[in-house]
Amino acid sequence: MSSHAYGAKWTVLKWTPQFNLSRLINGLVLALVVGWLQPTALQAKTIKLLALGDSLTAGYGLAQDEGFVPQLQAWLATHSADIMVINAGVSGDTTASGQARLGWSLTDDIDAVLVNLGGNDMLRGLPPEETRKNLEAILSELTSRGLPTILIRVPASLNFGPDHKASYDMAFPELAARFHSQFIPNFFAAFEEQPNRQEVLRTLFQRDGIHPTAQGVTLIVEKIGPEVLSVLQRLQQGDISRTD
Repeated sequence: MSSHAYGAKWTVLKWTPQFNLSRLINGLVLALVVGWLQPTALQAKTIKLLALGDSLTAGYGLAQDEGFVPQLQAWLATHSADIMVINAGVSGDTTASGQARLGWSLTDDIDAVLVNLGGNDMLRGLPPEETRKNLEAILSELTSRGLPTILIRVPASLNFGPDHKASYDMAFPELAARFHSQFIPNFFAAFEEQPNRQEVLRTLFQRDGIHPTAQGVTLIVEKIGPEVLSVLQRLQQGDISRTD
């Protein structure tokens, strides 16, 4: 073998290890960069909250941007980025009809669900046992899918007697505790904090005395928004997940 050929062979043996080491280092650096970027990408994911409810959720009697969902969306946007609220409110829905449409309301991209049903059950005097059974089925289905939930109650009146009210009202916190839902005891809590009842009826309720005005919705959202946000922020930060 000539010295030239030997030199050529030596050159290959000399530099190949350095070349392989360089590739290895580059690969490790790339892996570290990907590892650092991956949590950021996950945090940047838009959280989608499905608002399952009746006319209080749908925004009955209000302009498109004045209802509960658009105002909640706007409030959340001022406090946390990348949260989308999807309006799955249907006027007149009971807990039974809400349960019946739950399957097609849920899509694979939903991350959490707000359940605001029961008001029509209460107004119609439906048996509290039925309300409990339907809410249990809804929360059970959501839990089986690993979805964090927020349960909102509209407390019952005394129109159907104290026993009916007590049975209806107690179903909500008991189910919330069982299914680890964030529980909001009163959708209209902000109204009860107002000093003048006549002013509430005049400015915060529509003429039917049941549905809130746009101004009323603003107060409602300001009151319950922080509780909704706490669930979504924990979801964003990984403190809770769809597998909890």
